[in-house]
Amino acid sequence: MMQVRTPLTVITGPLGSGKTTLLRHILDIFPKKIAILMNEFGEIAIDSKIIQGKNVEMADLGGGCVCCSLLGEFEAAVNEIIDSVAPDYIIVETTGVAEPDALVFDIQESLQSVRLDGVVTVMDADSVIKYPSIGHTTRIQIEAADTILLNKVDLVSETELEQIEEKLQSINEIATILPTIRCKVDPDLLFGIGRDRTQPPPHHVHQPEFESFTYTSSANFNRDRFNEFASNLAVDVYRAKGFIRFDDSIYLFNFVAGRWELEPFDQDATELVFIGKQLNEKKAEIINRLKLCEQ
Repeated sequence: MMQVRTPLTVITGPLGSGKTTLLRHILDIFPKKIAILMNEFGEIAIDSKIIQGKNVEMADLGGGCVCCSLLGEFEAAVNEIIDSVAPDYIIVETTGVAEPDALVFDIQESLQSVRLDGVVTVMDADSVIKYPSIGHTTRIQIEAADTILLNKVDLVSETELEQIEEKLQSINEIATILPTIRCKVDPDLLFGIGRDRTQPPPHHVHQPEFESFTYTSSANFNRDRFNEFASNLAVDVYRAKGFIRFDDSIYLFNFVAGRWELEPFDQDATELVFIGKQLNEKKAEIINRLKLCEQ
């Protein structure tokens, strides 16, 4: 099997914006093996056995997840985690006072074993209203984001929310803004976004209207017809991902806002997840179009 680079997501944002709350939420509902790399274990309370490595200190969080603290240099620590734990995803949480741009550069330039999936910046809506002047570090955290998780939106009015979104968009016009309460967000909107700065994603997305469904099949799919299906998916679907079986092999299919790619992958059968606004009313039509791609 070919070496698949481990997707790595950077979570950043000011102190108290909700980064730890987000991590807890991800661990609760995301059924993947995750390694969380923090500058220190911080608030994620750990009663488990600490495994001391050369460059990293690890603790088992249960469910196959580990929390890691950096002892050595960043690259050595990441490689040690991949070798010893082989996680499906790596999440790096920066401290609230860190500027993530240098870290992002380091990941892209120096780490062959991972692929930077995206930068998620957590912002506290209430704080943006109370302290309207945005400092240098926070500005860099906003600029670096592919996705901005605008947290604590229950603490501000609708008008204030619009002002905040305008302000964030004036600093970063291409990030998707996801308004949340207590960082409750569909992890599919955070992971697998395939950071690509050349094409801006759609404006911002309000989350509650998102619906999703899964499609599985044991059939082989015609590649040309599937390519045509994927090319026309954007009218109905914001995000889709999963596995698709063609005659030659199975591929990982990753689709975000009209951009999509196929990557050879070791998997058993076709299984696709579709996410979009008011998707239930379009589900039957999408499945019919997909069935036409079966051989």
